[in-house]
Amino acid sequence: MKHAPTVLYFGGPNAVPPPVLQAFVDSHDMVLVRQGGVSGVLDRANRAFPACLILDATGTVEQALDLCRRIKADPFTSIIPVAIFVPSEPPGLSSRGLEAGADEVLREGLAERELELRLELLLRRAARDVSVHPTTRLPGTVQIERDLASRIESGSPFAVCYADLDHFKEFNDRYSYAQGDRVILLTARILRDVVRALAPDGFVGHIGGDDFIFSLAVDRLDEVCGEILPLFDEVIPYQYSEADRSAGYFLGQDRRGTVHRVPLMTLSIGVVTNRLGQFDHPAQLGERAAEMKAFAKTVPGSVYVVDRRSPASRRLASDEAPVDVSGSAGVEGTDPENDPSQGIESHSERSAT
Repeated sequence: MKHAPTVLYFGGPNAVPPPVLQAFVDSHDMVLVRQGGVSGVLDRANRAFPACLILDATGTVEQALDLCRRIKADPFTSIIPVAIFVPSEPPGLSSRGLEAGADEVLREGLAERELELRLELLLRRAARDVSVHPTTRLPGTVQIERDLASRIESGSPFAVCYADLDHFKEFNDRYSYAQGDRVILLTARILRDVVRALAPDGFVGHIGGDDFIFSLAVDRLDEVCGEILPLFDEVIPYQYSEADRSAGYFLGQDRRGTVHRVPLMTLSIGVVTNRLGQFDHPAQLGERAAEMKAFAKTVPGSVYVVDRRSPASRRLASDEAPVDVSGSAGVEGTDPENDPSQGIESHSERSAT
C-alpha cells in the first residue's frame, strides 16, 4: 500500500499550523505532521524523509533558523526541501532564512494564493532537482552524480563503493516482490545507518533495484565496510523461511529449467579510490566502480574489493590474478601498473572486521 507523502511542521511546542497550510496539504493528498521538539524533527527527517519541512519562525526565529542550518548541513537530510515562515518584522529575516539554507521563505501577510503557489513550486523544484527512490527514500542518480562530482572537485582522498546483492533475483522469485522490497529497504537502512554513524560526511544513494552507491573519506573505508558486511550477514538469513535458513540454501530453477542450489544472499562491494590519482569525471568514476562491483561478485561470500589501479589504467579487473579471499591485501609499495597481481585488494566479511 502506498503511503501519502508527509509534510513535517515545526514551530515550537505550542505552535499551531496555519489553516492555509493545512488546506494546501489536504488539497494535495498529503499528511501534515506537527512536531514540537527539535530532536523529534531531526529524528523524523532522518527516518521518514518528509516531502517537505515547514519551519515556522513567527514565534521562534533563532530556533527555526538553527534547525534549518542543521538540516541542510547534514548530507543525509540536506536534500529535504525546507520552507520557513518568517514574521514581517523585523526586516531582513527573509535573507537570514535563505542564508540558513531554506529553499523557500514565506513572509507573514502573504496572500493565500501566493503562499499556495510558492509551496507548489517548492515541491515541483524538489521533484525536478532531487530524485529519490520510492522504497528506500535514498537519493537517486541525480544526487549520486553530484556527490561524485563534488568529491572529484575537492581532491580530498575518498572512496566510492558500489554495493550489490548476490542471489537477490532468485530470492525475489521465491518470496515475492513485496519481500524483495523489504530486503532492499533493510539493506538501505544498514548502509545508511553505518555510514552515518562511522562517516558522518559520507553519502549513500540508491541507483535502483539492488544496486547502491556510498562514498566516504578513504580513511573510513575499512571500518565502514567491516561493519556493514557482518551486519548484513547476520540480519539477512532471517528474511528466509526457517527451513531455507537452516539449510543455507533453497532449490531453484534457472532459465533452462535446471534445478540447482541457491545460496542465501550475500553483499558484494566494489571500491574505487583516488589514492593513486585523480579522476576527471563522475562517469569515469562510476564506470570503474561498476567494474569493481562486477569483479566483487565473482568472489564467494560477502566481500569488498578495493581497486588499486590508477585512474589512467586501462586493464580490466577480470584480467587480474585470482584474489585472496582470506582478506590479505596486496603488498604495499608495489606499482599496480607494473605488477598486475597487486591490482586488487579483496576483503571477506571475516577479515574485514
